[in-house]
Amino acid sequence: MSQLTSERSLRVGVVMDSIAHLTYKKDTTLAMLWAAQERGWSLHYMEQEDLYLRDGRAHARMRDLAAFRNPDDWYALGAPEERPLAELDVILMRKDPPVDAHFLNAVHLLGFAEREGVLVVNPTRALLECNEKLFAQQFPQCCTPTVVSCSESVLRAFHAEHRDVIFKPLDGMGGSGIFHVQPEGRNLGAIIETLTERGQRQIMAQRYIPEIKDGDTRILLVDGEPVPYGLARVPMAGETRGNLAAGGTGVSRELTARDHWLIEQVQPMIREKGLMFVGLDVIGDYITEINVTSPTCVREIDDQRGTDIAGLLMDAIERRLAQRS
Repeated sequence: MSQLTSERSLRVGVVMDSIAHLTYKKDTTLAMLWAAQERGWSLHYMEQEDLYLRDGRAHARMRDLAAFRNPDDWYALGAPEERPLAELDVILMRKDPPVDAHFLNAVHLLGFAEREGVLVVNPTRALLECNEKLFAQQFPQCCTPTVVSCSESVLRAFHAEHRDVIFKPLDGMGGSGIFHVQPEGRNLGAIIETLTERGQRQIMAQRYIPEIKDGDTRILLVDGEPVPYGLARVPMAGETRGNLAAGGTGVSRELTARDHWLIEQVQPMIREKGLMFVGLDVIGDYITEINVTSPTCVREIDDQRGTDIAGLLMDAIERRLAQRS
């Protein structure tokens, strides 16, 4: 235990979607709350709409929180209080995508708390810079052929070249808005028109990776170091999406030599940006996304492997704060 936490309990804020509506059996944020609470740290709950700025200081309408390992009764909230975010030591930004204007505004507000010394996980600058689909494109050696465009001619030419293509929005999650267009090009025009909003919105097209049948593997990095097991999200029969939200089945597997090579490619930049909790999505030999906003799959890996990934993150947070002090 560091000198910092031996002197006093840490005050941990969490910005998240409604705790009342999370999925108890698999929610990653809940694992983080348990891990923090088991260290004797106090928890303080906020939703995105609770954040506000007053005279250049970030505040929130926050409530004390207790989290329980009980599927029928997993939380208790105290009365709301208007308090400066600078009263907290760390804030876990766990609001799920979409990364829309509301999300970005909340991140900007958390940046004011950072300037007053609060540790935000992940850092606000990285959240603003790292679109989860585009971030991966900074490592083209790790990616399948890809184009990002709102031009119908560019997207049609990419399909004509690669024949078997995935089209998807840049700001979705959980497999929403993903289309698989096979060589015959059925509904290609309608898909492009819908996703690009008639040429007004950039989208991503990637050559189809047939290894998706074996799963889209989530690999978690805690403070730049990989968890030794990933979660292969295997699609339902007839599906091309392995996302658990789209009905995929999660099967933990050990990381391969190729996985470790991919990790080595991205580690320097992840460390440079101060990213403490990152999820790589890997299909076959390729990274398809780098998730920095609200990575998941902790509970599934812990349940199958006996790991304590949220505990590793809390240890990393403790080290980061101790280095500051």
